[in-house]
Order: sequence, then structure tokens, then C-alpha cells
Amino acid sequence: MILSKPWDWTKNSNDKWLVPCMESAYFAEIWKAQKFQHFLDLGSGLGRHSIYMAHKGFSVTAVDLSDYGIRHLSDWAKRESLDIETRLCDMLSLPFSDNSFDCMFAYNVIYHTDTQGFVKILDEIKRVLKPGGEIFLTLISKGTWDFQNAEESRRLDDNTILRNEHETEKNVPHFYADLKDIEHFFSDWKMLSLPKEWCEYGLDRSRHYSKHWSLWLKKVSV
Repeated sequence: MILSKPWDWTKNSNDKWLVPCMESAYFAEIWKAQKFQHFLDLGSGLGRHSIYMAHKGFSVTAVDLSDYGIRHLSDWAKRESLDIETRLCDMLSLPFSDNSFDCMFAYNVIYHTDTQGFVKILDEIKRVLKPGGEIFLTLISKGTWDFQNAEESRRLDDNTILRNEHETEKNVPHFYADLKDIEHFFSDWKMLSLPKEWCEYGLDRSRHYSKHWSLWLKKVSV
């Protein structure tokens, strides 16, 4: 299993990472209606989803491997007078008790590993999520240009390559999935909607178009 590597946020110049994803508003309302309270932002980055969900009244915990990202979020939360718990940690080993959270975001994060690490991360997510708890997550698709055209020297296993096209994530491992992989790795979860594949960074299929999957899942009670 490859060692985890954080994004280098000092190389970032794109303000999109400060804007919550479109799904944030939907899940805030869905989860409030279910009386969910404890929210985990797994791989919080600069903190956009943590800030949004805290404003919506959730008790927010945020974790990330980047010290820069955690400090940015903590400073942002202080300016907004929000009480957000932050932890600097590796998602391969989350510092929380079993069944700690009602709901969770893992937006563009849990695929930053190899196949063995991906399985470990899913085990950790399931461990800290309460029975009946829900998660919204994204994966990167094998239909992405960079996976299909990667040099053999950058391939770590059948699903994983080292990305090198941008300084923020230089040599960060990326696990890619197709629908068959999703059916395999999430067979013991309840899917609350069909997996949705979407494309960004060039709908014209320019050189660096990127395809992702969106998944809405419930932890099956045992």
C-alpha cells in the first residue's frame, strides 16, 4: 500500500476550491430532515464544505492530510465565528470511535491512494459512520484521459496511476473506477441513487478532460 501524500495547496491558484459543490445544498436539507447532526468532512481541503455545513447548523468535524488546508479552514471558521473541530490525519486511519457520525462528505478525496489503500479507506468510513448513516462521495472514472493514456511507468496497479500534470497533486496516487469496480467495492452498501458519471475540465474532450462518479450511499445496519 502506497504512503498517502497531501495536496500542495501553496501551488493552487483556482478559487473554485472555496465554493461548495452544487450538491451541498441538497444534502444539507435532506440530512436536516432526517435529524442528522454530526457531519464529517473527509478530506476537507481548504474547508468549503465544512464552512457551508456549519452554517446550516451541523456539528462539523473536518479532517485532512494537509497542514496548510487545516490551518486555512481553522482561520476561515474563526472569521465566520463557527465552531468546527479540525484534525490533521490520514484517512487510512481515522482518529474517531466507531459509529461517530450521522453523515459524511468525501468529495474528490478517497481516490488519492492505490487499490489496497482504497479498500482500507472504505473500511474506515464504514467504521466511523453510524448504522443507517449516509455519505456523499465522488470517485474518478477510468474514462478519464489521464488514466487511459498514462505512461506505464506511472501505473501502480490496474486501477492506480501517479498524477503529474499539476503541481498541487504532483505524484499523488489516483485510484480510478468503472461501474464494475463500483458494484464490487460498494456491494455491502445501500445505494440511494444510481451512480452518476459526469465530466469536467473540457466537455469537448480536450486533452485533460476528467470524468468522475457521484455516489450517495447508506451504511447498512448490522
